[in-house]
Amino acid sequence: MSVGLRSGDVAAAAGVNRQTLRYYERRGLLAEPDRSLGGHRVYPPETVTTLRVIKAAQRLGFTLDEVAKLLDAGRRHRHRRPRQHGNEAGLAARAQLKLAEVEAKIADLQTIADTSRAAVDAGCDDLVECASNACCPIPFASIAGEQPPLPQRLEQRGAASKIISASQVGERAEDGADA
Repeated sequence: MSVGLRSGDVAAAAGVNRQTLRYYERRGLLAEPDRSLGGHRVYPPETVTTLRVIKAAQRLGFTLDEVAKLLDAGRRHRHRRPRQHGNEAGLAARAQLKLAEVEAKIADLQTIADTSRAAVDAGCDDLVECASNACCPIPFASIAGEQPPLPQRLEQRGAASKIISASQVGERAEDGADA
């Protein structure tokens, strides 16, 4: 019989539930545990540490796929297996990439906060009215990619003749034509 921890003990110690253990096994984040003579899963004590590392990495913004790659790189490093792919990055390189992603998100969020603050300060109450006002603090044109108005875009595509006014739609519907 293997010496170790049962599912409930591991889950409680790591602050997860038993289904999480099984899910992580299926994803390859945790090795399939040994079984007791009675068929119960028996995990090595370091499983608790691995689970805590997984949860901490998720809180830092790493996806489970990214965590799996980090764990795999760590296993190769510990067992001194040569890299099979020269482009695989270790923790430092992956953390640097994650840091760049987080800093980009922070910059985007800061822009959103600044713009929202300006809208509050300007007293904008009606989005449509504000958008049509030249002094509106919300940069609608740049948010939308500075696209020209719809008729101009359609005209550029040679489709201006296909624009139907709302009254024409109503007339067609009354005549039984397809609108």
